[in-house]
Amino acid sequence: MTNSEREDIGRDLNAIAMQERVLQFERFDEAIAWELGARLREMALAIAAPIVIDIRSHKRLLFGSALAGSSPDNWEWVRRKSNLVHRLFRSSYAVGLELRAKGRTLASARGLSEQDYAAHGGSFPILIEGAGFLGTITVSGLPQREDHDLVVAALCAFLGKSLEELALVPPRPVVD
Repeated sequence: MTNSEREDIGRDLNAIAMQERVLQFERFDEAIAWELGARLREMALAIAAPIVIDIRSHKRLLFGSALAGSSPDNWEWVRRKSNLVHRLFRSSYAVGLELRAKGRTLASARGLSEQDYAAHGGSFPILIEGAGFLGTITVSGLPQREDHDLVVAALCAFLGKSLEELALVPPRPVVD
């Protein structure tokens, strides 16, 4: 891994930590899950994203949607990414970046099977201010960084937070 790649990962990890601190709900229930899911679905339709959307609390499905171009495989990715966030209470993209930076895998670092857990972007913890972890909002169908970015954009819009301040900076172009 190059120094530039390490710097990019470090920058993203800092940004994701900020996202996880700021993108918290005062309260969360079935109606909020439906409204958030519908907003995320509309955002995905606007860019023709071939994704599935899954919002769950304590592994109980609150919102689910499959958009044109998605596949049954996307639901499997959602299950595995969501399992990881339910286990570690962190964004699946952050966990994947941390593992990459250390040259580790889920199996070597945590003893977790890749059949049941995926450290790929797209699942974000639903956090309640003053209470902590409640569930996950997960998408699958785009490259992992874009999956993560789409969830963050929907959370920013829903919670009235500045996407400009919280978005991941585009990665630097690879120079040969």
